[in-house]
Amino acid sequence: MADDYTRAAVRAARAVTTRLGLPAHDPDVLHERSNVLVRLGPLVARVPATTRLLRPEPAPSLARDVALSRFLTDRGVLVVSPTADPPAGPHFADGLPVTLWHHTPHEPGHRYAPDVVARSLAEVHATLREYPGELPRRGPLDELDRVLGRHDLDGAAPRLRAEAARVEAALPDGPVQPLHGDAHPGNLIATAAGPCWLDFEDTWRGPLAWDLGILARQGGPEYLAAYPGTVPGDALRAYTRLRELFAVAWRFVVAQRFPHRLPEARSALAAYFSRS
Repeated sequence: MADDYTRAAVRAARAVTTRLGLPAHDPDVLHERSNVLVRLGPLVARVPATTRLLRPEPAPSLARDVALSRFLTDRGVLVVSPTADPPAGPHFADGLPVTLWHHTPHEPGHRYAPDVVARSLAEVHATLREYPGELPRRGPLDELDRVLGRHDLDGAAPRLRAEAARVEAALPDGPVQPLHGDAHPGNLIATAAGPCWLDFEDTWRGPLAWDLGILARQGGPEYLAAYPGTVPGDALRAYTRLRELFAVAWRFVVAQRFPHRLPEARSALAAYFSRS
């Protein structure tokens, strides 16, 4: 059953499309976790939900998602594309930012083979190297700072702050470039035209080890092995550890919206420190 976050997102999506003079369509909620995705005919409205607890000002992340997706689309890279007419936004309604996207038919649940995922991510990386826009320089580190400074996280925040400082101090220097930011196989959908990436709102200018650590952690080592390039092992381990720490904090954020998931967050915290 829809909660307050989902209901607010649907209202905002409908308000924006009405203001833009678009034809009325019955809303179809496609997704309602980190963001709420509301299909309205040929368009999909993206509205922050749980991410509102992570980012008190979510609009800049949504704007970067639009900018990078348009940049990649214009260069022939297959990604879910933002609208141009009407403009993709962010638009605002009831205090919520809303971005608009072309509905992209795809095969739900389909997962591409590791080599397909890895090659398509490498194409994204290669194209993004030419991206001229400004991007965050600390990415998940700044996100952790915000979360751990604003939320108690079931009393775990002090311990996680100390761990975040330790993990950051261990990060090696190296080349950086624009990243996807959340490059796991679940953000690659199967379309008639081929593999199609989406969700660039976590993008930042960082080391490839961040994206590849996510790919390996949430896909498997075979995904990393198929990537046409390598990163130093120490960087991969360090940024994978940062991702694991971020995931622990995120679970506690999720539990603020879905309290029944608090035991899951506590288990993740214990598992993280058991690997220290």
